[in-house]
Amino acid sequence: MARSPRPDDIPGLPARRAALRLLDAVLRRGDPLELALHGAAQGLPSADRALVHAIAAETLRHLPDLDALIDGATRQPLPDDAKARMVLRIALVQVLALGTAPHAAIATALPLVDGGPRKLVHGVFSTVTRAQPVLPDPPTLPPEVAARWAAQWGEAMPETAARSFAVRPPVDVSLRDAGDSDRWAERLGGISLAPGHVRLPDGAAITDLPGFGEGAWWVQDIAASCPARLLGPGEGRAALDLCAAPGGKTMQLAAAGWRVSAVDQSKKRLERLRENMERTGLSADIVQADLRQWKPDAPVDAVLLDAPCSATGIYRRHPDVLHRIGPRQIAELAELQAELLDRCADWVKPGGTIIYATCSLEQAEGEEQIATFLDRRPDFATRPALVAELPAGIAPTQDGWVRTLPGALDAQGGADGFFVARLERTATRV
Repeated sequence: MARSPRPDDIPGLPARRAALRLLDAVLRRGDPLELALHGAAQGLPSADRALVHAIAAETLRHLPDLDALIDGATRQPLPDDAKARMVLRIALVQVLALGTAPHAAIATALPLVDGGPRKLVHGVFSTVTRAQPVLPDPPTLPPEVAARWAAQWGEAMPETAARSFAVRPPVDVSLRDAGDSDRWAERLGGISLAPGHVRLPDGAAITDLPGFGEGAWWVQDIAASCPARLLGPGEGRAALDLCAAPGGKTMQLAAAGWRVSAVDQSKKRLERLRENMERTGLSADIVQADLRQWKPDAPVDAVLLDAPCSATGIYRRHPDVLHRIGPRQIAELAELQAELLDRCADWVKPGGTIIYATCSLEQAEGEEQIATFLDRRPDFATRPALVAELPAGIAPTQDGWVRTLPGALDAQGGADGFFVARLERTATRV
């Protein structure tokens, strides 16, 4: 008589268990998806880790739409944090977004609710899949996020954000030699939207491309390249790159001739920065420190503060931010940003420059942050960004700041959401 397989013998089950742990870490504990992946998928081979990430990321991308399907097939709504709901999300997203056969998806879902409502999970799954639904395109944004963004940017913005959410983000690279942009665009089969930039063709295998091994370029979204662009040539002057790891802006500054000190609190992220600097042959003084305690030995010509933020501007790449970040987290981060701005303001020489940047779509972390800083520090003023300093298709705001919203560079594949302000110290503080 054939023995029924034990749960641990079912092919693919360990990856689904890991996906369940990963989603729990993101949705219940508020952990970032990329950071939680290591613990959730520990011990799994790389292919399974990739599957775990895909299941979790697609579940988060389509969460409101998956929940609508589940709620439409149950007499009483399941609690948001019910294990049965989470297992159904995982099973359904595999069928509807990842192309898994229904029998395979349910076979690896039911063991996840051992001792729980297996009949309920099986019944809801069967009801939904029999109807052969299709997930909406574009995905539905979480209602609280759509409302928050509409209040800040107008009713049309969430619709544009949803459309951007449905499109795979492009891969941009920054070049060590900005004067070689046309040649590298041709070699890499991409397009250049600014000096020192190439947008790669879809599906490019990064590490196999010409120039990667010898450090001729590094991956960096075009919006993320704007802060360093606003500092221009360094000509041997001193700059601090704060919250610097993994080093995209540090490499830009070093390549532009700045004498850079790169400061970050994370030892692990600084290891990546060192690897990137070694690969590109660029140099910087690397410092591991908490900016709330550290300070430089002497004032510098420029500070680039890429401040810790909600990261809502990179929601296309990191859909977890739409579910982890709310008003409380945004307010806490804005408080930290203000503290860091006030500290680094005293590290800049008179006539020197602060570049403040966040990959956020929240005005509290951008426009409002700078407006209140300028009220506190009359010895600083905005030095407006110029069209000639920015990539084609990105223009300064009326206040002279840089703000990329969903829909920016839409015809070329889009760009991350970013805010950048250039501030000049006009006098010594009294």
